[in-house]
Amino acid sequence: MTKILFVCLGNICRSPAAEGYFSHLLKENDLSNDFVIDSAGTSAYHEGEPADGRMQDVARERGYTLESISRGFNHKTDFQNFDLIITMDHKNYQDVIDLSPNKEAQQKVHAMTDFCHIHNVNHVPDPYYKGVDGFELTMDIIEDACDGLLKKLREGL
Repeated sequence: MTKILFVCLGNICRSPAAEGYFSHLLKENDLSNDFVIDSAGTSAYHEGEPADGRMQDVARERGYTLESISRGFNHKTDFQNFDLIITMDHKNYQDVIDLSPNKEAQQKVHAMTDFCHIHNVNHVPDPYYKGVDGFELTMDIIEDACDGLLKKLREGL
């Protein structure tokens, strides 16, 4: 069983969207029993809150739901419990790397956009202060990256 943790800043927009869409992909491909999917934030600003309503609306319009509840990244347990830790931007990546206990743990950390096939971007933009178009773009990039991630996992990453 492969365990994947998606990480952004507050765990209410990007990482819950990735968790929700990747879980949707797994169900569509009858792979749900082969994975554990979760999300977290490098800050705990929104701990205990559901995903941002605007992000939930975009996901719902695309045919899936975001059911996660925000939590903070826990370096003591998350490095032990997850095989892959996928970050949304450079700051999230560096924050997680800085918390890693060793080089082996650092090898679990990857940038979300490394898996994109359609979008040529180096981070998933945080749509929190943007309008509807910002949420749509963020979801487009996340869906592209999740599709690429699943493909890589099937190939043996």
